[in-house]
Amino acid sequence: EEEQTERPSDEVLSELDSLVGLVGVKREVRALIDMIEVGRRRQKAGLKAASVRRHLVFTGSPGTGKTTVARLYGEILAALKVLERGHLVEVSRVDLVGEHIGSTALRTQEAFDRARGGVLFIDEAYALSPEDAGRDFGREAIDTLVKLMEDHRDEVVVIVAGYTAEMERFLDTNPGVASRFSRTITFGDYSSEELLSIIEQQASEQEYTLGEGTTEALLGYFVSLPRGPAFGNGRTARQTFESMVERHAGRVAQLTDPSTEQLSLLYPEDLPARR
Repeated sequence: EEEQTERPSDEVLSELDSLVGLVGVKREVRALIDMIEVGRRRQKAGLKAASVRRHLVFTGSPGTGKTTVARLYGEILAALKVLERGHLVEVSRVDLVGEHIGSTALRTQEAFDRARGGVLFIDEAYALSPEDAGRDFGREAIDTLVKLMEDHRDEVVVIVAGYTAEMERFLDTNPGVASRFSRTITFGDYSSEELLSIIEQQASEQEYTLGEGTTEALLGYFVSLPRGPAFGNGRTARQTFESMVERHAGRVAQLTDPSTEQLSLLYPEDLPARR
């Protein structure tokens, strides 16, 4: 993880607000922050502060912004002095589960220690308790984690993430885990319009302009994409933009002296071929 310079919470919140879509997610994060903020003021005033469960469950498909929001959440908590550093340590089953007896507890402890003062983000957390668990060490990772969360409850915020149905099963089979995560935030799939907005944002950041008919062509392209389990949401939008830039380069490289306009305009012909 990289060292980060601490930003004021309103600056981080405005970055959160600038993310495309995620209306419910933004509302949930703000509600949590308000609770923490008011709790601190109540304590200052000598009142009891409601205990805020800061550990979260993020459910939703890949590419819906879960890691980005986890990173911003950590930064906000650091700005509010709830966490010491607010950095993000992202792990999955392969980082926590060892092949030998005892190695899982060590790996889990190491990941937890790296996350001290920040956020431990466990992606596809449901993989820690496969349906046919048998002799699986994932259980040991969960037990170690639950104990560490209890012993160091003010030092690390844990976020477990994954597909909605799998995460529901995961929490059902692990009462110890479920009791520590009182808040689930659901990340919905992006609509075709929201995917278009992501491309528009990227285009303006990279100094490209969508030429005539390109917006409509992109919208049609996104509407026609199959939304199966392999659908990548925001990742799909970013990959689409990258391949448009590539096709544009192939087209413009043939011109002897392209104008600034030709160097920056993306057209429907630059869209990737439909799969």
